[in-house]
Amino acid sequence: MVSERYQCKSVCVIGAGPSGLVAARELRKEGHRVVVLEQNHDVGGQWLYDPNVEGEDPLGRNTTSPTTSTNSHHLKVHSSLYTSLRLTSPREIMGFTDFPFSVKKDRDMRRFPGHRELLLYLQDFCDWFGLRDLIRFNTRVAYVGMLQDHVTGCQDLKWLVKSVQKKTQIVMEEVFDSVVVATGHYSQPRLPSIKGMDSWKRKQMHSHIYRDSKPFRNEIVVVVGTSLSGQDISMELVEVAKAVYLSARSMNKISEGLSKVISKHDTLDLRPQIESLQEDGKVLFVDGSWVIADTIIYCTGYSYTFPFLDTKGIVAIDDDRVGPLYEHTFPPSLAPSLSFIGIPRKIIGFPFFESQAKWIAQLLSGKRTLPSWEEMMQSIKDFYHSRDVAGIPKYQTHDIAEFEYCDKYGDHVGFPHLEEWRKELCLSALRNSETNLETDRDSLDDHDLLQEALQSPHFTQQEQGAQDFPL
Repeated sequence: MVSERYQCKSVCVIGAGPSGLVAARELRKEGHRVVVLEQNHDVGGQWLYDPNVEGEDPLGRNTTSPTTSTNSHHLKVHSSLYTSLRLTSPREIMGFTDFPFSVKKDRDMRRFPGHRELLLYLQDFCDWFGLRDLIRFNTRVAYVGMLQDHVTGCQDLKWLVKSVQKKTQIVMEEVFDSVVVATGHYSQPRLPSIKGMDSWKRKQMHSHIYRDSKPFRNEIVVVVGTSLSGQDISMELVEVAKAVYLSARSMNKISEGLSKVISKHDTLDLRPQIESLQEDGKVLFVDGSWVIADTIIYCTGYSYTFPFLDTKGIVAIDDDRVGPLYEHTFPPSLAPSLSFIGIPRKIIGFPFFESQAKWIAQLLSGKRTLPSWEEMMQSIKDFYHSRDVAGIPKYQTHDIAEFEYCDKYGDHVGFPHLEEWRKELCLSALRNSETNLETDRDSLDDHDLLQEALQSPHFTQQEQGAQDFPL
């Protein structure tokens, strides 16, 4: 719904990663007063590589349950990037709609570049749109809570935000009309529950703190999980480790590409799920086989966590379901005063974050309005029911994997649908990785699609107004 009343709000954006940066831009464009709080020394969020993992709990267990607490601990390291990580999507599909992720001279010109190239893109985006002045770096958010007792539908809701300057440890308290949570979801390790895990004496770690293969030379390593990181890390370890055992949740869902890799290496072996861990170093698998391992690396994904956020139980996390959230963005009882950007997974992220940011900004200005509380809650209930009927587990609530959903979401704010070439390039990359895991990012058969992309308005806007884009 569109309204004619326009308002200027004071908005705190938490996080200066991709979703926080585009949120800041859209909020400022809509006339709001914006402050971005970022715990690190630069923009980028997850894409700001941090090689120093000393002092981080190997399993990320020094954090409390991600509900609400002012006494909760924080991970020392935010980024989960490993040194060799390359993008798994082609650069052409990743850019914001008006700022293409183009090849730059003297930089990583590959279509699937290393992680630093995406950081440089985000720095370019930040600098070109003049966002740095909005950001307070080295500032950790310690607490976000409602300033007064909450009444559903209250238009005057205010938020108390306490932040800590990392160098001085000075605590600042501020009041905002609105808070946008843009802290990402690839930092807090999600761990399996395995018998004997707590008493196993040898080295265990989550891939969150894996950086390179050097520490594992001549070791016997069990890698748990066949996700993208599990595959990447296994292929890297097999070059230095004595043996690598890749433990899969389902032996029937191994891709053709991964099967090819396993068949090429005598020291890489596929095993089923782990049954138990024994104190002598034995790792027992559910098929009865076992190995004595030096290290176990859990590539088992990440959980949502907002240790600073106190909503008096209105927003909760239940088995990685953050809710209730209307369209994965707005808690109905607190919307639009509180919103989350970047919650959905398995999407083409940057354009979706941009559509979220525009909707949030226009709701806060009064240009648009949300449905009633009852309608939003019914929509959430219907969505949960559809997931249950489809047999999708709760922890995958925010795994979208639908272009149609992204397009329908954009309709709320008149955001353009994803271009067909963007969708097809995404699907082509996924198919290629399924069959050619070792070479998929360098041997591509999508020339016609690539030319269609490069000749589209998304890229030609840069040529037509070259002076408007950083070279």
